[in-house]
Amino acid sequence: MKLYEPVTLAMPLAKRIGGLILEKGRLPEGDEIREFMREFGLEESCLDRGMAIYRTKFLVVLAFPRGENAVIDVISSSGELSDALEVIAYRDRELGAFVVEILPANDLEYEGNIGIEPIIIDEKTLEPESNPVLGHFEEDEEGLFLVIDRETYSRWRENGDPHTCPICGGELAWKVEKAYCRDCGYGVRVVKE
Repeated sequence: MKLYEPVTLAMPLAKRIGGLILEKGRLPEGDEIREFMREFGLEESCLDRGMAIYRTKFLVVLAFPRGENAVIDVISSSGELSDALEVIAYRDRELGAFVVEILPANDLEYEGNIGIEPIIIDEKTLEPESNPVLGHFEEDEEGLFLVIDRETYSRWRENGDPHTCPICGGELAWKVEKAYCRDCGYGVRVVKE
């Protein structure tokens, strides 16, 4: 997995948090978020009173897990806020659901258009109520790709538009099992898992 920009961590992290909610029926705790960060190859730099800081060569992550919600800010290690993202997980009492969203940390400066659908999971049945296209990022000679499994792709085709980029909302051009976005520059690859 390649972690160059905030979106390359935010999408697999949101997917991992959604998986935990489906499995355990609750929001992640601080130790679970710490384990996710280790799985993604981040190094813990600081842990103090409900806040943790993690880093890689290209990213700095601030995590604020609380009982009611979890807020995780993903920032470029250069300190540039224009592409910073927040992964927010919370229980929406009005909807009766758990929600995991990926939002721009700075709406005024954000350079992209976040087209990422939130994860919505019914609080009682733990059934997904949304169909976000989430995966992890890999790089090859053709570029950086969001890698999704066939099940995710099938849900995307049934419930959405596979010609709309799941990252930025731009238009995708498909070539067999790969798609390319002219707007954000990322690709999408479907793999068997």
